[in-house]
Amino acid sequence: MSLIFTKSDLGSNGRKALHEEVASQPLTAAGAPIILLVEDDKEALAYLNKELKTCYTILRASSDAEARDILAQNEVHLVLTEIQTLLIDGISLCTHIKTTSRYSHIPVVFLAQQQPLEVKIQGLNSGADAYIEKPFTVEFLQAQMQNVLHNRQIVKNYFANARRSDIVSTSGPAIMDGFIDRLYNVIYDHISDMDLTVNELARLMHMSRPTLYRKVKQHTDLTPNEMINLSKLKKAAELLAEKKYTVTQVASMVGYTVQSNFSRDFHKHYGIRPSMYIVGAQKQHDVAS
Repeated sequence: MSLIFTKSDLGSNGRKALHEEVASQPLTAAGAPIILLVEDDKEALAYLNKELKTCYTILRASSDAEARDILAQNEVHLVLTEIQTLLIDGISLCTHIKTTSRYSHIPVVFLAQQQPLEVKIQGLNSGADAYIEKPFTVEFLQAQMQNVLHNRQIVKNYFANARRSDIVSTSGPAIMDGFIDRLYNVIYDHISDMDLTVNELARLMHMSRPTLYRKVKQHTDLTPNEMINLSKLKKAAELLAEKKYTVTQVASMVGYTVQSNFSRDFHKHYGIRPSMYIVGAQKQHDVAS
């Protein structure tokens, strides 16, 4: 296992050779998660790029200002940054990421030489998802990154499949910045609107359509249109389970103008026709009582 090095670990010739070797090699992790490395030490940046690029697509920044520009122009899945150097204010960058609606879903992992406890606490309070002290092994770094990304995928799967009532009642880090909670509230407030399009949803969320698309996609791995449709079907299932409304009424209540389209979509998602869903809900009620 090799430890992440400091400048003294390599001679000048070794640093130059390593930098040239890594700089000349193209990124090969097509379709892999996109990692933004923020590091002002060229040798460390080159080394991390070399070790990680077989598993990830790597974007590189040597200052937090450059990192902000890259974030604005690319879809980033995780930020790996120094916490504090001459050119990098990692805490400020992390705060910017976590308080900006467009980026707040992006995990941030801090890298740092040994720091006073108060600096570590400040870093974590800024919203960082992990804090790694140097020196560390590449294996340890990769394990931390995989863990953060894996947990993010679990959250995506949860939002894609859970009932809305389960999601909005969840507390803690799963809600992250509250974006999904706000999104569901907006959708449900307009659930009966027949013209609830992605453009209209973006307007109601006070963001551009591209920003909404990227935000929803990275939170849930769904498109905004899929979120609208799934929300309608989830709400329809709740209404049908109440056994107070007909299928036609429920279809209208969730914004469908044609009942046959509603029945088709409901059956495709739940594997059962709305009318049979009501029957099943009644049987469950009878058994429970």
